Amino acid sequence: MKLLHLDSSILGDNSVSRKLSKATVERLTSEIPGLDVTYRDLVAEPITHLTGRYLAGQSAEVQHDQALQEDIALGGKVLEEFMSADIVVIGVGFYNFSVPSQLKAWIDRIAVAGKTFRYTETGPEGLAGDKRVILTLSRGGFYGAETPVASFEHAESYLRSIFTFLGVKDLEVIAAEGVAVGPEQRQKATNDALGAIAALKAA
Repeated sequence: MKLLHLDSSILGDNSVSRKLSKATVERLTSEIPGLDVTYRDLVAEPITHLTGRYLAGQSAEVQHDQALQEDIALGGKVLEEFMSADIVVIGVGFYNFSVPSQLKAWIDRIAVAGKTFRYTETGPEGLAGDKRVILTLSRGGFYGAETPVASFEHAESYLRSIFTFLGVKDLEVIAAEGVAVGPEQRQKATNDALGAIAALKAA
């Protein structure tokens, strides 16, 4: 089996979502013998944002300079990593109510018509449904469904939407809430999330 591990937080070693994604991968590695892990740090090695040149470059009629060739090759590699993975673990930072732009840039390379979804007469159809996707999120405040600012949450809700659109039915979310409220809440939220991770099963 193959696992794709992504991190998107800009906070490095101070990131809760990175700590949780790492713990998730370690847990699954201990549960699944021979698990093949590919790691991509979307901050240390950012994927360039989608451009009109990139989209136009998918046509064989377009002249490719070296920069465009490299960009198209990177997009192909990112897509292949996602398509070949049985499990995808994503450490999700939460900034200004949404996902980091680095993660959005990755999503734009995997949401490809004819590859991960297609349009049909009865509506869109996801083509990447044979995956288990685990999101490990950390949020500075409290944005759960029961909170007054639940409608401000556009990270988990967005990622649920995009992966559902791509056909993913096996999606799990482990969130640490209120990590910016204070040291005690940060530790409690982290420990609670780590407890949920410790209970993860191979399938």
